[in-house]
Amino acid sequence: MGLDRRVFMKTLGLAGTTLVLGKSVGAATKEKNSVEFYGVLYDSTRCVGCQTCETTCAEIHNLPAPTDAPEVGVVRKTNETRRTVVNLHKTTKGEVYVKSQCMHCNEPACAAACLTQAMYKTKEGPVIWRGNKCMGCRYCMVSCPFDVPKFEYHSPNPKIIKCDMCYDRIKEGKKPGCAENCPAEAIVFGTRRELIHEARKRIAAQPDVYSEFIYGEHEAGGTGEVYVAQVPPVELGFKTNLQNESYPALSKGFLYSVPSVFVLLPVLLLGIHETTKDNKNHQNEADENE
Repeated sequence: MGLDRRVFMKTLGLAGTTLVLGKSVGAATKEKNSVEFYGVLYDSTRCVGCQTCETTCAEIHNLPAPTDAPEVGVVRKTNETRRTVVNLHKTTKGEVYVKSQCMHCNEPACAAACLTQAMYKTKEGPVIWRGNKCMGCRYCMVSCPFDVPKFEYHSPNPKIIKCDMCYDRIKEGKKPGCAENCPAEAIVFGTRRELIHEARKRIAAQPDVYSEFIYGEHEAGGTGEVYVAQVPPVELGFKTNLQNESYPALSKGFLYSVPSVFVLLPVLLLGIHETTKDNKNHQNEADENE
């Protein structure tokens, strides 16, 4: 993983343009966010904990098949070898299964923190990682309010690993693997507008079954993954201290007010390092030829 030296100056220029033309960039972001995003509705009342979503995800992305099962009191987390996990929680309404993965925020903090647009919010909705643009700063990991992106620390060519909502499949007109293969139909794929409507419809139709919440409707500015369940979010391990405004919105004023050098410094240092390394290699070659 790494940023090609040949595109360093282009990347630096892009970061500088983003700062100098803040209003224009903001307008473009607003225009993109007006597009109807795709998303996923997860209904924990229908989940039976079969882990088909996990095994399907592993097969599609060439990852190891899960070897552990959901267990009360054990929190299984996503990592560099699995993009989604199912956990089992003991609640006031009995044991409840809950699936976890990237939330695909409407305005993702990871994408806002990425200086090279390696972490990217697509027009279709999924948030994806583009390795050819990544410079390895891992700001996406630090900025994510859901602690989702994971780094392959033990790989000679490390990547950032996270659910991408099977973006390649979506571009082909297919559903994400987990939604297509869930035998209990606990995972529904569609536009975010349709999913929110369906969630409200289910809650209204069966108020004795569902808790009156849709997690992801407003949290962190709204997410592409939305949830309905039998019990409130706090009983299912969800983060309930998140703000409703998107996290990138908090940093807009800061980015346009601080000296640009502080924001551009990481990219600048990377370019200096690569350039001096290249010059040193050329010098060593010259010395060997003499």
